[in-house]
Amino acid sequence: MPSIPLNAEPVRTSGDASVGSLVKEVTTHVSTLVRAEVELAKQEVTAEVKKGVQGSIFFVLAAVIALFSLFYFFFAVAEAFNLIWPSQQWAGYAVTFAIMLITAGIAGLLGYLKVRKIKAPERTIETARESVEALRRGRSDASPSA
Repeated sequence: MPSIPLNAEPVRTSGDASVGSLVKEVTTHVSTLVRAEVELAKQEVTAEVKKGVQGSIFFVLAAVIALFSLFYFFFAVAEAFNLIWPSQQWAGYAVTFAIMLITAGIAGLLGYLKVRKIKAPERTIETARESVEALRRGRSDASPSA
């Protein structure tokens, strides 16, 4: 990684370092390793997100084209109904309109029922409350009593 230098350490004999310096060295190495892993993960995720965004552009384009195509589909359905009732062309358009409204109503109802089932993240709220309570207790324990 260009942002995190990983330098080779000099070889030491078994009696050269104290325990404190060894602990400091291990801490430094672990910290460097963790930073390197985080940097690697960030780079990998960024690359994958870019691919996902580029691919989703095509999905959005396909959805827009399909949405505009529905306009012609509904005209074709209305004209098909007009073949059934050639003397009353309004009836084909009225039936098509009614079918569209019923379909939209059903989709809206299903969406409402799904959204109504959404609940608050209760476990997250509970752990956040516990964390705040633990911090308050820790602060009151650390404060000097008079």
